[in-house]
Amino acid sequence: MARRAVVGVIGNAHLVENRFAVQHVGERNLRAVSEVANALPLMFAACPEITDLEELLDIVDGILLTGGRANVHPTHFNAEPHPRHEPYDEARDALALRLVRTCVERGIPLLGICRGLQEMNVAYGGSLHPEIRELPGRINHRMPRLETGEIHPDATVVFADRHDVQLKPEGVFAKLLGRDLIRVNSLHGQGILEPGGRIVIEGIAEDGTIEAIRIDGAPGFALGVQWHAEYDPQHNPINREIFLAFGEALRAYQIRRRQPTGLRKSG
Repeated sequence: MARRAVVGVIGNAHLVENRFAVQHVGERNLRAVSEVANALPLMFAACPEITDLEELLDIVDGILLTGGRANVHPTHFNAEPHPRHEPYDEARDALALRLVRTCVERGIPLLGICRGLQEMNVAYGGSLHPEIRELPGRINHRMPRLETGEIHPDATVVFADRHDVQLKPEGVFAKLLGRDLIRVNSLHGQGILEPGGRIVIEGIAEDGTIEAIRIDGAPGFALGVQWHAEYDPQHNPINREIFLAFGEALRAYQIRRRQPTGLRKSG
């Protein structure tokens, strides 16, 4: 029996009890990979001192860049850091930005979600805004909170669809999803300000926020979404199609990498 494709799922730095350093991944990401993309999720540390990029890519058939609480450090796009935009995860930045470019160059399937989309943009020279809601005409894209300031305790409220996204007609996402207009959840503060040189905008929210991208000229699957597609792809038809397509790309790459070097083709 052939083994399932393996997906490297990037971790996030976290402190337990403000003392113990850990790397963590939301279980919904792992379940989306396993239950919808039909692949084996393999968590890896977002830290260059722990995870060797070349060894990682020898093992996996694709990469999932997950969301994360930390903002991409602004020095990566010539902006100044500020304490109110913390936390940052500079170790993840160092690994993820290089990982994006390497995956695209080699045709390794890449799916970016929330912070992952932002990393894809920065990897190709784009910039981010630390609080997209502060731009004129933008809505608050952050997760719902109670009047006390605490995050709403009901996950169905937190991850509820909150705004429309207009997809590029005849674009990759429109063809994949079979429609030009979708409705998605919203749980982010940072967002794309200026698209990078190879970033193709595939979807825009009703307030102008960039919500879906692809990498121009990528020989393989290289898509990013600003919303949290990992939340409910088992039931949500939009998110399901994204992870199904990711799964197909993984299996195609898995087959291709088994071929002798001279017989391999990009795509």
